[in-house]
Amino acid sequence: MKIIKRNGSEAVFDISKIIAAVTKANNVVASNQRLTKEQITAIADDVAQECQSRNHAMNVEEIQDLVEDAIMQTKAYEVARKYITYRYVQSLRRTHNTTDDRILSLIECNNEEVKQENANKNPTVNSVQRDYMAGEVSKDLTMRMLLPAE
Repeated sequence: MKIIKRNGSEAVFDISKIIAAVTKANNVVASNQRLTKEQITAIADDVAQECQSRNHAMNVEEIQDLVEDAIMQTKAYEVARKYITYRYVQSLRRTHNTTDDRILSLIECNNEEVKQENANKNPTVNSVQRDYMAGEVSKDLTMRMLLPAE
């Protein structure tokens, strides 16, 4: 069974990643609210069966939604909360990292798009780099804060 990763590429479904993610969330809750290893394996198995029953390759976000639902069905709400929080933090990190990468590519002068964008601007000049960086930051803030998620 195949899944679609965030970057659009296909990968083989790996149930151990679900078990690892739920286990991480499980390890940070109070011991009296933790799931057993058997419950975690059952959650992963349920998600795997649901993915298998779909007629299409599911993407990572859809699978993570199924994991959340499966955790909540076991009434392990604290574990679900930690899992959801972890997903959110990772999402912010991914967004942050892409902006950093774009800005670093400007500074290191290896952004081909910028090099070819305007023949009248030399991308190695500091003032031009500053303008491009301001544009990247503005674009990032607009995408994250001003525009709707859809």
